[in-house]
Amino acid sequence: MKKRRVRLFQIRGELSKKGYYAGVAGIFILFLALWTGMSYGGLVERTFLPTPLQVAEQFGRQITSHDFWVHIGMSVYRVTMGFVLACIIGIPLGVLAGTFKIAEAVVVPPTEFIRYMPATAFVPLIMVWAGIGESAKIAVIFVGCFFQLVLMVADNTRSVSNELLQVSYTLGAKRRQVIDRVLLPALLPDLMNTLRLVIGWAWTYLVVAELVAANNGLGFAIMKAQRFLNTDVIFVGIIVIGLLGLLTDRAFAMLHKRLFHWVEGAR
Repeated sequence: MKKRRVRLFQIRGELSKKGYYAGVAGIFILFLALWTGMSYGGLVERTFLPTPLQVAEQFGRQITSHDFWVHIGMSVYRVTMGFVLACIIGIPLGVLAGTFKIAEAVVVPPTEFIRYMPATAFVPLIMVWAGIGESAKIAVIFVGCFFQLVLMVADNTRSVSNELLQVSYTLGAKRRQVIDRVLLPALLPDLMNTLRLVIGWAWTYLVVAELVAANNGLGFAIMKAQRFLNTDVIFVGIIVIGLLGLLTDRAFAMLHKRLFHWVEGAR
């Protein structure tokens, strides 16, 4: 027993799939047990903490509602557009900043400064500049992702082995060839992991984005339910956002594993 315990808590030790999934199931069961005990036991008023059964029933009603699927579709659209726009602009800037010192001097300092400003602080300015339409909601998600993405991509680029680049020059490669055929392919595995993290942040900014005069979307549905203390609807909205985020995370993880199966530790 002692040896087994030591192996379980060994730094970077191995764990069987059975043990891993047992741990995952255990933590969810524990969370559900605490939730059940607090709601059914009367520790928290059900107006503020609905029972798991109430949430499950509400989930069933919502998932069969056309309006709820409209909310999901609009939220997915906003997250996707904000994320894609951040990638289109942020990835090239990050690669430049990680490749050339002059680009780093121009890009990194202001990005480092702005990234500490919360995206919510930009909402009034975004409403002034972009109005209250779809562009404003997408802009909030873009701001939440862009500055972090630029810095992370720059770090990914700098992490490519300098010896690898020097060997390419030794073999006669020109600067453009080193970038296209050596640097970019070498940073792609880390870049995929970075995108996987950033899409997660995009989902966390969804509710903030849908505070901007929205009349649909999961964030709007959550805020509308909050006005009437429909906490079961709030729980359903939060759970659905979590599930959508988990699906996108797993999609990136599977894509990483398929494209870069040769990378040690790929998930």
